[in-house]
Amino acid sequence: MLKFHFSRATVAALGAALLFGGSTPFAKQLVGNSSPLILAGFLYLGSGIGLGFVRLIKDRGWNSPDLSKFEWLWLLAAIAFGGMIAPTALMIGLAHTLASTSSLLLNLEAVLTAVLAWIFFKESTDKRIILGMLLIVAGGVLLSWPQEIGPQNWLGVASIAVACLCWAIDNNLTRKISSSDALFIAGSKGFVAGIVNISLAFLIGLRFPLWTNITYTMILGFLGYGISLVLFVLALRGLGTARTGAYFSTAPFMGAGIAILFFQEPTSGLFWIAAVLMGIGVWIHLTERHTHVHTHEPLHHSHSHYHDQHHQHTHEIPWDGQEPHSHPHQHEKLTHTHHHYPDIHHRHTHKE
Repeated sequence: MLKFHFSRATVAALGAALLFGGSTPFAKQLVGNSSPLILAGFLYLGSGIGLGFVRLIKDRGWNSPDLSKFEWLWLLAAIAFGGMIAPTALMIGLAHTLASTSSLLLNLEAVLTAVLAWIFFKESTDKRIILGMLLIVAGGVLLSWPQEIGPQNWLGVASIAVACLCWAIDNNLTRKISSSDALFIAGSKGFVAGIVNISLAFLIGLRFPLWTNITYTMILGFLGYGISLVLFVLALRGLGTARTGAYFSTAPFMGAGIAILFFQEPTSGLFWIAAVLMGIGVWIHLTERHTHVHTHEPLHHSHSHYHDQHHQHTHEIPWDGQEPHSHPHQHEKLTHTHHHYPDIHHRHTHKE
């Protein structure tokens, strides 16, 4: 009998999905009053400023992030794709589609994330994950079929697809640095992307909204983009890119439900068929198990951890016994078998 398997990383991924999916219908209410570029800018600026304050309070001051030269490059590339191009494309798409439809179309992000992870980043997969992704794609095709032939329908679908592709690239790049400070990663993405988008809007002479709308947009960005992204990075650390994307694909269902229940948006037969197909695909991912004999090669890194079966090291620095805790530590070579995901400790190759 197949069962659902929840871990801290699973809860983090579903929490990220709830916050991001729930923000989409509310962002839809802002479209029309301001330029998509301005909306994207203030959504991400709210995320960056809010997470910056949270980090300062948590660390009781400013601590420099421990990122290598290559990790800085991964972060900057992720900011460009996920924080600058993607949100602007999403705002354009929201202007030409219903919030419920656009929410479900965002499932394409999970598909594209997984495809890039498998093909370019060599993450492990199996037939169940591929089947689930095919069902999600089938639902996306039904959902994107225009009920009225017109350029606006396809513009909305194409814009959201571009946003999904950019976020898919962002997700795979962020996985490279997912063991680092999640608050710094998410906060820096939001702050830089917000400043750049708002600066561009100012330079081309776009009209800025009222301060009340700006405040609302930044609060929405802090919750739906900032806190959501922190949880997403934590999920990447524990699940890998493709599986995190699969769990995160519940976000469109949450967004669609809010749009229908609270904003009375209409639905169609194709909408519900697509919802069923996507729901089955998500269920397949939630019930997936991956177990085999595998070998951990020696590894030295630093991240927040408990003293589980993968962390049986000694401490060269004073330790008060509290867990989780973070410090540089060494993993020795280890061969064993257990249920696992391609997390930061399981990025091994597969013979089959």
